[in-house]
Amino acid sequence: MNQNIPQHRLLDAWRECQRHRHFIDYALSSLETSLPLTGERLALLSDAEVQSLDQFVLRFGKLQDAIGARLMPSVLLYLQEPYEDRPMLDKLHRLEKLGYIEDSEQWQALRMLRNRFAHEYPDDPDKNAAILMLAIESVASLEAILKRIDQKLALSSIS
Repeated sequence: MNQNIPQHRLLDAWRECQRHRHFIDYALSSLETSLPLTGERLALLSDAEVQSLDQFVLRFGKLQDAIGARLMPSVLLYLQEPYEDRPMLDKLHRLEKLGYIEDSEQWQALRMLRNRFAHEYPDDPDKNAAILMLAIESVASLEAILKRIDQKLALSSIS
Protein backbone atom coordinates (compact mmCIF):
# COMPACT_ATOMS: atom_id res chain seq x y z
CA MET A 1 0.00 0.00 0.00
CA ASN A 2 1.26 3.44 -0.89
CA GLN A 3 2.38 5.20 2.34
CA ASN A 4 0.77 8.44 1.14
CA ILE A 5 -2.75 6.98 1.32
CA PRO A 6 -2.61 6.15 5.07
CA GLN A 7 -0.97 9.51 5.78
CA HIS A 8 -3.60 11.32 3.72
CA ARG A 9 -6.43 9.54 5.56
CA LEU A 10 -4.80 10.32 8.87
CA LEU A 11 -4.40 14.01 8.07
CA ASP A 12 -7.97 14.28 6.76
CA ALA A 13 -9.30 12.71 9.96
CA TRP A 14 -7.06 14.99 12.04
CA ARG A 15 -8.31 18.12 10.25
CA GLU A 16 -11.92 17.02 10.73
CA CYS A 17 -11.32 16.55 14.46
CA GLN A 18 -9.71 19.99 14.69
CA ARG A 19 -12.69 21.57 12.92
CA HIS A 20 -15.15 20.01 15.38
CA ARG A 21 -12.94 20.98 18.29
CA HIS A 22 -12.85 24.59 17.07
CA PHE A 23 -16.64 24.80 16.98
CA ILE A 24 -16.94 23.16 20.40
CA ASP A 25 -14.63 25.84 21.79
CA TYR A 26 -16.63 28.56 20.03
CA ALA A 27 -19.94 27.23 21.37
CA LEU A 28 -18.59 26.97 24.91
CA SER A 29 -17.19 30.48 24.80
CA SER A 30 -20.65 31.70 23.77
CA LEU A 31 -22.15 29.90 26.77
CA GLU A 32 -19.52 31.05 29.27
CA THR A 33 -21.84 33.38 31.19
CA SER A 34 -24.48 30.64 31.56
CA LEU A 35 -22.15 28.01 32.97
CA PRO A 36 -22.40 25.98 35.04
CA LEU A 37 -25.75 24.85 33.71
CA THR A 38 -28.58 24.04 36.06
CA GLY A 39 -32.14 23.11 35.26
CA GLU A 40 -33.20 26.67 36.03
CA ARG A 41 -30.47 28.23 33.88
CA LEU A 42 -31.26 25.82 31.06
CA ALA A 43 -34.86 27.03 31.00
CA LEU A 44 -33.74 30.67 30.87
CA LEU A 45 -31.26 30.41 27.98
CA SER A 46 -31.70 32.93 25.20
CA ASP A 47 -32.28 31.74 21.63
CA ALA A 48 -28.62 32.44 20.83
CA GLU A 49 -27.50 30.43 23.86
CA VAL A 50 -29.77 27.55 22.87
CA GLN A 51 -28.18 27.62 19.42
CA SER A 52 -24.73 27.55 21.02
CA LEU A 53 -25.76 24.63 23.21
CA ASP A 54 -27.17 22.81 20.18
CA GLN A 55 -23.90 23.49 18.36
CA PHE A 56 -21.97 22.07 21.30
CA VAL A 57 -24.11 18.92 21.41
CA LEU A 58 -23.80 18.43 17.65
CA ARG A 59 -20.05 19.00 17.54
CA PHE A 60 -19.37 16.92 20.66
CA GLY A 61 -21.04 13.95 18.95
CA LYS A 62 -19.32 14.64 15.65
CA LEU A 63 -15.93 14.92 17.34
CA GLN A 64 -16.43 11.59 19.07
CA ASP A 65 -17.55 10.02 15.80
CA ALA A 66 -14.56 11.46 13.95
CA ILE A 67 -12.10 10.28 16.58
CA GLY A 68 -13.62 6.80 16.86
CA ALA A 69 -14.59 6.10 13.27
CA ARG A 70 -11.87 7.98 11.39
CA LEU A 71 -8.89 9.10 13.48
CA MET A 72 -8.24 5.98 15.55
CA PRO A 73 -8.53 3.59 12.58
CA SER A 74 -6.35 5.96 10.53
CA VAL A 75 -3.67 5.93 13.23
CA LEU A 76 -3.63 2.14 13.17
CA LEU A 77 -3.53 2.07 9.37
CA TYR A 78 -0.71 4.62 9.32
CA LEU A 79 1.23 2.49 11.81
CA GLN A 80 0.56 -0.55 9.61
CA GLU A 81 -1.28 -2.31 12.40
CA PRO A 82 -3.60 -5.03 11.03
CA TYR A 83 -6.73 -3.90 12.90
CA GLU A 84 -8.95 -2.72 10.05
CA ASP A 85 -11.55 -5.47 10.45
CA ARG A 86 -11.28 -5.82 14.21
CA PRO A 87 -13.95 -4.69 16.70
CA MET A 88 -13.59 -1.21 18.18
CA LEU A 89 -12.66 -2.60 21.59
CA ASP A 90 -9.67 -4.40 20.06
CA LYS A 91 -8.61 -1.17 18.35
CA LEU A 92 -8.89 0.73 21.61
CA HIS A 93 -6.81 -1.83 23.47
CA ARG A 94 -4.14 -1.75 20.77
CA LEU A 95 -4.03 2.06 20.76
CA GLU A 96 -3.74 2.00 24.55
CA LYS A 97 -0.91 -0.53 24.39
CA LEU A 98 0.90 1.62 21.82
CA GLY A 99 0.43 4.71 24.00
CA TYR A 100 -1.92 6.61 21.69
CA ILE A 101 -4.72 6.68 24.23
CA GLU A 102 -4.33 6.62 27.97
CA ASP A 103 -7.25 4.39 28.87
CA SER A 104 -9.61 2.44 26.62
CA GLU A 105 -12.26 2.46 29.37
CA GLN A 106 -12.20 6.27 29.35
CA TRP A 107 -13.21 6.23 25.69
CA GLN A 108 -16.05 3.83 26.41
CA ALA A 109 -17.26 6.09 29.26
CA LEU A 110 -17.22 9.07 26.88
CA ARG A 111 -19.32 7.13 24.38
CA MET A 112 -21.81 6.18 27.08
CA LEU A 113 -22.05 9.81 28.16
CA ARG A 114 -22.73 10.90 24.61
CA ASN A 115 -25.51 8.34 24.33
CA ARG A 116 -27.02 9.66 27.58
CA PHE A 117 -27.13 13.30 26.57
CA ALA A 118 -28.36 12.50 23.07
CA HIS A 119 -31.72 11.87 24.79
CA GLU A 120 -33.64 14.79 26.18
CA TYR A 121 -35.69 14.50 29.33
CA PRO A 122 -38.42 17.13 28.87
CA ASP A 123 -39.77 16.65 32.37
CA ASP A 124 -36.40 16.82 34.09
CA PRO A 125 -34.38 19.96 33.23
CA ASP A 126 -32.03 19.32 36.17
CA LYS A 127 -31.12 15.91 34.72
CA ASN A 128 -30.57 17.46 31.27
CA ALA A 129 -28.35 20.15 32.75
CA ALA A 130 -26.34 17.62 34.77
CA ILE A 131 -25.72 15.42 31.72
CA LEU A 132 -24.77 18.44 29.62
CA MET A 133 -22.36 19.61 32.30
CA LEU A 134 -20.73 16.16 32.34
CA ALA A 135 -20.30 16.44 28.57
CA ILE A 136 -18.86 19.95 28.86
CA GLU A 137 -16.43 18.74 31.52
CA SER A 138 -15.44 15.76 29.38
CA VAL A 139 -14.31 17.96 26.48
CA ALA A 140 -10.95 18.06 28.26
CA SER A 141 -10.74 14.26 27.93
CA LEU A 142 -11.39 14.43 24.19
CA GLU A 143 -8.78 17.15 23.86
CA ALA A 144 -6.31 15.02 25.84
CA ILE A 145 -6.84 12.14 23.40
CA LEU A 146 -6.14 14.46 20.47
CA LYS A 147 -3.12 15.95 22.20
CA ARG A 148 -1.66 12.52 22.94
CA ILE A 149 -2.07 11.42 19.31
CA ASP A 150 -0.55 14.70 18.13
CA GLN A 151 2.41 14.32 20.48
CA LYS A 152 3.17 10.87 19.12
CA LEU A 153 2.67 11.70 15.43
CA ALA A 154 3.25 15.50 15.31
CA LEU A 155 0.13 15.95 13.18
CA SER A 156 -0.34 19.63 13.90
CA SER A 157 3.07 20.34 12.34
CA ILE A 158 2.24 18.61 9.04
CA SER A 159 -1.47 19.33 8.60
